[in-house]
Amino acid sequence: MSVKLFVTDLDGTLLRSGSPVSAGNIAAVQAAVRAGVTVTLATGRMFRAALPVAEALGVDVPIITYNGALIKRVSGEVLYRSCLPEATIAAVVEFCRARGWYVQLYSNDELYYVESCDASRGYEAEQQVAGHAVGWDGLLAHTAGVCKMLSITSGRAETDARVAEFNAEFGGTLAAMRSNARYAELLMPGVTKATALTQLAALLQVPLSEVMAIGDSDNDLPMLEAAGQAVAMGNAVDAVKAACAYETGFCEDDGVAQAIYKWVLKDVD
Repeated sequence: MSVKLFVTDLDGTLLRSGSPVSAGNIAAVQAAVRAGVTVTLATGRMFRAALPVAEALGVDVPIITYNGALIKRVSGEVLYRSCLPEATIAAVVEFCRARGWYVQLYSNDELYYVESCDASRGYEAEQQVAGHAVGWDGLLAHTAGVCKMLSITSGRAETDARVAEFNAEFGGTLAAMRSNARYAELLMPGVTKATALTQLAALLQVPLSEVMAIGDSDNDLPMLEAAGQAVAMGNAVDAVKAACAYETGFCEDDGVAQAIYKWVLKDVD
């Protein structure tokens, strides 16, 4: 196989929870770059939270953030952005307020939530970002430039139920999906890591057949199915493993580095 573009998810794939990128993964990525492979990121994270990872890897390429709603160069140039309509955001905020559901939004790459709580503090620690507690009415004052909203739950069953409620109430104006056991993501319909990957590959003039993608969660599925070559992490959910031709090690064991050495660099002298 020939790999010209290697695209990796972050949390649960390249990154261990709450930890910086490992030395082993950095070394493997840099080896791939030296061999002429373009390495980039595709994550549900906000750009501000993904940027330090790109910098640690030493890559200076467009990265996919907000689950495909924003493609932006490390230098700051925006190549693509999809924002939720302000009226839809306001309706979602009121929907969550009436049900007592935690919800946060990202306005112009700043994080906003109602009040500091276990959910917000856990998210900030995991993503290494600081947000703003602004109250319910404050959320309504920050509806411009919102690529994504996120509702955090107690676990998979509650997340799935919440995703179903969001889609039943707002289907057609937004798309809700589970990105991990506790995260219900809200984006514009049709926006996925796959749509962003397709755009990025075209921009870089790399055929999808020469793209390898790696991930672990449900929100990675569209990207993995779009890529010519797909790798599941050892810790990936069953649906991801079923969709991929290859499976690597666990996140804790630098599974990304293992995949790079085994399938990206094996044919490179």
